[in-house]
Amino acid sequence: MLMNGLKYIIPCQNRLSRQSKRKKNIEDTYDTISARVKNCLGSNQTSIKDERANNAFSELKQLISALYEKPLSRTLLRRARRQHKQIKYLQTFLSNRPDIIICQIDKSSGFYIGDATTIELKAYEYMSTTKAYKEIANGHCPLADNLRSVQTLLQHLLQQKAITKELYDKIYPKMDKLELAHFHGLPKVHKPNMSLRPIIAGIHAPATAISKFLNKLLAPVYLKVARQTTFIHSIDVVKQLEAYVHSDCLKTATKFIIADVKNLYTMIPRQGALETLLRFLEEHSNNGKIGTLSIDTILRLARLILDTNCFAYKDKYYQQIHGGAMGSAFTQVLANIYMLEWEQDLIQHQLKHKEIYGRYIDDIFMTTNQSSDELQIVLEKAKHKDVNIEIECTIASTVNYLDVTITNEEGQLKTTVYHKPTAEPYYLPYRSDHPHKYHRNIPFSALTRAARLCSNIHDFNLERLRIEMSLLLGQYPLKMITNEFLRFFQMNKAMPVFQQLNQQAYQELHQQLLHRTTQKETKSNDRMKDPVKHPAILQKKPWDRNKIFLPYPYESGPLATFPKEFNSWWNKHYLFQGSHLRHIKLQLIPKTNATLAHTLIRKKPPNKILRLSEQTNN
Repeated sequence: MLMNGLKYIIPCQNRLSRQSKRKKNIEDTYDTISARVKNCLGSNQTSIKDERANNAFSELKQLISALYEKPLSRTLLRRARRQHKQIKYLQTFLSNRPDIIICQIDKSSGFYIGDATTIELKAYEYMSTTKAYKEIANGHCPLADNLRSVQTLLQHLLQQKAITKELYDKIYPKMDKLELAHFHGLPKVHKPNMSLRPIIAGIHAPATAISKFLNKLLAPVYLKVARQTTFIHSIDVVKQLEAYVHSDCLKTATKFIIADVKNLYTMIPRQGALETLLRFLEEHSNNGKIGTLSIDTILRLARLILDTNCFAYKDKYYQQIHGGAMGSAFTQVLANIYMLEWEQDLIQHQLKHKEIYGRYIDDIFMTTNQSSDELQIVLEKAKHKDVNIEIECTIASTVNYLDVTITNEEGQLKTTVYHKPTAEPYYLPYRSDHPHKYHRNIPFSALTRAARLCSNIHDFNLERLRIEMSLLLGQYPLKMITNEFLRFFQMNKAMPVFQQLNQQAYQELHQQLLHRTTQKETKSNDRMKDPVKHPAILQKKPWDRNKIFLPYPYESGPLATFPKEFNSWWNKHYLFQGSHLRHIKLQLIPKTNATLAHTLIRKKPPNKILRLSEQTNN
């Protein structure tokens, strides 16, 4: 069961739940869907109270109830019961063995299962090494104080008209879900001695909404300023390297440098980071503002986020006194802005020598044609520029950077997909209870990624074979894999690559896909259109009354047919001849059940530690 990975979903969880819960699920599903449909009908001048509407919605409720209650096939029911029983056994076993911990592996889809004390000691070791946290001596939960700080500042900013009422409501804490952040670690099993990646999980903490807002406000500004030296994915790296080769800069002696910034998020100094943020905003704002927010307002909100970085771990409370919380949205953009100032000397040095400099958060990549002595001078200067920034460098003709292996073979560039030695070949198992369109897209997407990153046909073909074997291990039908592979080559007009391993045809495919704009690039470009004067986060999104977005519960069995049944219902009652609703577009969004990670991993302390007492709340 655990080999299925974090995202695996066992089938038919609604069907095997208690009768009372299933009844509530039926009511909730109907209420959500009917409310969305009625809202759309009302916006399009269609009655929701006449006889037709009453009959239609009565039939909709019966339809939903029937899908929840319709018997499963014998085979599906047997598999669902077996896996449900396995999960119950695992949950019981883990609850009876507090000495065993199960958690997510860092940068992986797999589970770590081991001694809970080992992970606890690793967590305390990290705290001791970084000195970024201090225990709250009085032992009192800091949630009430943090909440008060957030409320006080937001109310002051609203009174001073520094923020609008709309923004105030958007970033005000959600009181019904309020809780303190908590600490947990992700084991880095690919590292010597298995260190931890610390995560401060504060999804319902008082300042979380402010943190998300500031990230969405400032990240596009940062990206527009630093786009030339910022990698947003491995495709960026390959593009720059191929342009470097095209400019005749790659020589036989060219070396690649990768540098990792150690503990970036926790090691940036708080005051130094805020001062760097101030200088960044003064240089890149418009008349001292980003959108309608003044620099002073942004800095106040930023300081508030850092001041309220508190969390619980093992029945104790801590405050982060150095850096930002790993897990806070704002921490990433603050760290990027701090690094942008630090890296300017390296950027200018690389520009002067017509070399590449790029960074993805805390991972730096450079090219060089300088001698070892000259290079050491440059790197030593960078290492001693800021006591808070500690970099570990590797210089070689072959390096692994992000998820690409880069090699200089006697003046010829070679790039391939990089797989960590500890990584198991894994894709979402075919029998996971996801809509099958998800499974169908996986082979196509995997081949697209391989064609973008692999510079020659032979490495691409090896990666194709690896993808095929991984999918077979995930119980994907061979016929489906073959069909999806064929679809990839046919859609990209690259059948000679598939049939003959034609290198010239592959180069055309590689270049075509490498320079095709990715979805991530499209989103970044949209956000960067005018991030200073008109930030996207401050713009009102127009509501389209001609679209209905309908979330519906997905699971194998009768519920999987909901989109088809709903479309039939909609056509019957509202798309009759002469209907003025024919322009309405339906978009049905499947909501899947709980994953194995959600079901088995227990990283949160009890609610009594994280939440306000009723007396305090009142």
